[in-house]
Amino acid sequence: MIDEAQLLDELKSETHKNRAFKVLLELYKERLYWHIRNIIKSHDDADDVLQNTFIKIFKNIDKFNGDSKLFSWMYRIATNESITFINKKAKRLKVSNEEVQKLALSNLKSDVFFDGDHIQLKLQKAIARLPQKQQLVFNMKYFEDLKYKDMSEILDTSEGALKASYHIAVKKIEAYLSNN
Repeated sequence: MIDEAQLLDELKSETHKNRAFKVLLELYKERLYWHIRNIIKSHDDADDVLQNTFIKIFKNIDKFNGDSKLFSWMYRIATNESITFINKKAKRLKVSNEEVQKLALSNLKSDVFFDGDHIQLKLQKAIARLPQKQQLVFNMKYFEDLKYKDMSEILDTSEGALKASYHIAVKKIEAYLSNN
């Protein structure tokens, strides 16, 4: 297990920054990829957003002040980059964010990197119908098994509000799945 404080020191050191960043990439790229992929849906777009996320982390690591865990800070960047990506795509296509999500879902079935079955696709459709915040909370809890404390740091929301959002999201998903 890597010592986060030591890794941070090396990330902020000019002589060790590149090597430490490679360690950081190895530690977090898969987890961040799947976090982004759960939001974006498309493998290619998730790869682009992941790359942008790590560029932002690399450029801004000196501004990280340790108020939260490094992991939470990086997840917040990944979440914000994902939301920004969806917003820009919606603006470029002149559609709503919800339409971008529907488009991503319709392409999911033909995505060679999607190995889910009919049930998984149905679950993704149910999730896509949720408001963005509930989608984030559900994905982070259900797929990534994040603790509410960590989610609170990432989304800058109280644990109580996150628990309520998750509960509401689960009820909406259950209702969708039983009616469709």
